Amino acid sequence: MARKSFSEPGTEDPITFAVTERDKSTLQMVREALADGRTMLAYQPVIGSVTGEPAFYEGLIRIADDTGRIIPASQFMEVVETQDLGREIDCAALRCGLGALGRTPGLRLSINMSARSIGYPKWMQILKRHLGRDDTIGERLILEISERSAMLVPELVKTFMTDLQDRGITFALDDFGAGQTSFRHLKEFYFDVLKIDGSFVRNCDVDSDNQCILHALISIGQQFDMFTVAGAVETGAEAQFLVESGVDCMQGYYYGAPEIRPDWLPPAHRDGLRGTG
Repeated sequence: MARKSFSEPGTEDPITFAVTERDKSTLQMVREALADGRTMLAYQPVIGSVTGEPAFYEGLIRIADDTGRIIPASQFMEVVETQDLGREIDCAALRCGLGALGRTPGLRLSINMSARSIGYPKWMQILKRHLGRDDTIGERLILEISERSAMLVPELVKTFMTDLQDRGITFALDDFGAGQTSFRHLKEFYFDVLKIDGSFVRNCDVDSDNQCILHALISIGQQFDMFTVAGAVETGAEAQFLVESGVDCMQGYYYGAPEIRPDWLPPAHRDGLRGTG
């Protein structure tokens, strides 16, 4: 029997086949987790440079597979981002975050969303329903949109932000420096918070290139009157450099890993994973 040639029409090379099968498996896992309500947030503190205390927390979406293993977003978001499942993940993250805000009056929380979810009816329905229940939620909610995502539909993002900022909601531009935001758009967006991409924070205490870039990014944030946050802080030396450079807040494993059951979360909400979405 002749060996199959992967150059023949209608065939795939082994790597493409393996990637396709992996993506199918990931999509099925996410689909089942959403159907079963196996979604939750892991909370990571964002620490004030001056106070040394949490200024707010970021809620990072997680799902549990059918064995109970917790799966971080990095292992599935790239696969689902452009599909309806990506919008459903955004809905699950928002629902979990708004629930936590409703149960924890002193909490201020940031939630990630894709610009692709703007105009997704279910996402907006969840937001409006929770804002109607508690008029303090809006002023304690921060919505994070990545730089890359914001640039997909900049005009739509600007209109969306203006409408919700009137409800007291804060907006953060995530992963700043890693994308291609033009200064014209940055001036027009009116983001409240600028989250500097963690790749520039790594070894910033000794890396002169990263030091130069960080100083520039912090200066941009200050010029546009945005609150600056440095991500992926892993050492005390990095933190010290950032404090001296004038960054407003820091986030990373040096200050704490994301936790599904932080001590400040009400006990009834910590006890189980199901029902948190």
